[in-house]
Amino acid sequence: MAASTKVLALESPTQTGEWTVVLPRKGRHRRNSRKITIAKGQQQEQQPWVPTDLEIDPERQSKLIHKIQACMKKIENSQFFLAVLDQMQIPKVLNHFHRVLGSESQLQMPCTLDEKKVQLDYIEVFDPVLSATESQVLEDLGCSVLSLNEQGRREAKKSTLFFMPHCEAELYNNLLQANWGVESLNRIALFGNSFETYKQHVSFKYYDQEVSLMNSSVAESVTHILAARRFIDEFRIETISDDYFAAFHDSSWHFFKLACENELQLN
Repeated sequence: MAASTKVLALESPTQTGEWTVVLPRKGRHRRNSRKITIAKGQQQEQQPWVPTDLEIDPERQSKLIHKIQACMKKIENSQFFLAVLDQMQIPKVLNHFHRVLGSESQLQMPCTLDEKKVQLDYIEVFDPVLSATESQVLEDLGCSVLSLNEQGRREAKKSTLFFMPHCEAELYNNLLQANWGVESLNRIALFGNSFETYKQHVSFKYYDQEVSLMNSSVAESVTHILAARRFIDEFRIETISDDYFAAFHDSSWHFFKLACENELQLN
C-alpha cells in the first residue's frame, strides 16, 4: 500500500503539561481523528482503579445487557464478521495463531482456535471511564474487570491476545515496552491500530515548521511501535461496510516473529 503524504498536527499543551498529536482523517470521517497524548516528564504509573460512581443502576444494567446482546447478534450475522473469520482461516494468519499458542490450548485474552471456529473463553477488560453499572454488566457477561490501571503495561506471561482497537499510541508503546523480549513478544497476538499507519506519520507541523517526529518529545510515545515494525506480520481488517467503519477502521492483526535479541534494537 502506497503511503500518502501526511503530517501530524501538534496542538497546544494542556494545563497538565501534555501535548496532543492529531492524526488527520480523510473525508467525512475527519472528526474521528486519532489522538496521541504525550505526558511531559515522567511516565504514568500503574495505579489502583475503581469506578468514579460506586452505585449500580439495576434498570440501566438490564438495558445495557439487552443492548449488548442485540449488538452481538447483529455482528454475528454480518458480512463483516464472516469476513474477519474467513481472514483468520487464511493459512498464513492461522499459522501465526498456532505459533503464538505453542503448546497451550488457548490464549490468555483469549481465543481458542481450531480449523473451523474461534471461541472466547476468559476475557479481562479495562477502560478508565467504565461506570460501576457497566463494570457489573461486563462481569455478568463473563468478563473480568481489572482493578488496576496498568497503562497498557501488561506482561504476557503466557499466550495472550490483546484486543486494543483505537487505543492511544502510548498504550501500544507501553505494551511493547513491557514485553520487549523475544519470548514475550512471540507469545502475543495484537488486534489494534495499524502500526504501518504510524510509520506513515513520521513528521508533524508546528507553527508551519516541519519537525522530525524522531527528534521530538513525541518520539517516546511511538519508539517501540516503529521499532517493532521490523519483525511484525500485519494483516489489515477490511471493514466492508460503513456500519462497522467507526469501530474497526484502520485496524489490523499484528503478530511478532523474532529469532534473537539483536532484533530488538530501538535505533
